[in-house]
Amino acid sequence: MDRLHRVAASLLVYSGLLLCAAPLPALAGALEHGTTAPADAAPGFSVVTLNLHHDRDDWPRRRVQIVETLRRLQPDAIALQEVLQHESLPNQATWLARELGYQSHFVTTDPPSHKRRYGIALLTRTEMLEDGETMLHPLEDHRTAGFARVMVGDQPLNLYFTHLYWAPDGAATRSQQLADLLAYVDATAGDAPSLIAGDFNADATAPELDALHAGWEDAWGALHPDADVAASSTLNPAYFSVPARVDHVFAQRGRLRPVEAELLFAEPDADGTWASDHRGLLVRFSLATDAEPAAEPETP
Repeated sequence: MDRLHRVAASLLVYSGLLLCAAPLPALAGALEHGTTAPADAAPGFSVVTLNLHHDRDDWPRRRVQIVETLRRLQPDAIALQEVLQHESLPNQATWLARELGYQSHFVTTDPPSHKRRYGIALLTRTEMLEDGETMLHPLEDHRTAGFARVMVGDQPLNLYFTHLYWAPDGAATRSQQLADLLAYVDATAGDAPSLIAGDFNADATAPELDALHAGWEDAWGALHPDADVAASSTLNPAYFSVPARVDHVFAQRGRLRPVEAELLFAEPDADGTWASDHRGLLVRFSLATDAEPAAEPETP
């Protein structure tokens, strides 16, 4: 009987070890997506930027794919452009935030009394400690930039989001709007690190974005320096014949280190419905210190 008891006890211990080991793949996945990290690792943060294409092309069908993808990825923040609401359409950002369990900050030049309101928004998984907004010149273009501050571990992080003028010949207007945005960053950022996300309607290397190059790093460009234009395009080729990378996430140099960048919604759903006329961009960062080396670019 003693030998049988010893065998049974050994089996129980072995079973317990198997049960303890079972969650390790899930833990590995959590580490990969930045939701859990070793105690001595730099805290991570993930952000998605996506132009929603307002309510065109069957929004009720498109939003299903958007919600499913964002729910799976669980980014820490989501910057949205072309956000719309009207009499028969609840605010798209508010709706998405409710479906995902996020907070929402909607920015527009349309008065609250208007039934139709159009603008940009930021969604965050955690509480926004502070938020704000500013208008961009020329005022007749009705462009804005928004801001929110969140905590990443014990570190505050500033999130800025915008959508610049669209026309191909509008470089001077975009340059002016960017100058307004950077002035707003200077006035509100304090000592916290910052990132800027949105649809800039220009390539990251375009002359009108020169003011960003000294203090800000283009996350996709840093991680995929040799990717060709078609592979990097954030314009959906099902809608646009000429590829272009116009949706960006810029990180403050020396404060945020991009570690991963990927395009989202690059394929339609099973029914052939595209999520948007733009691809989304997901970027993951670590909160860097001045002593940390710059991120090594990936081989595409």
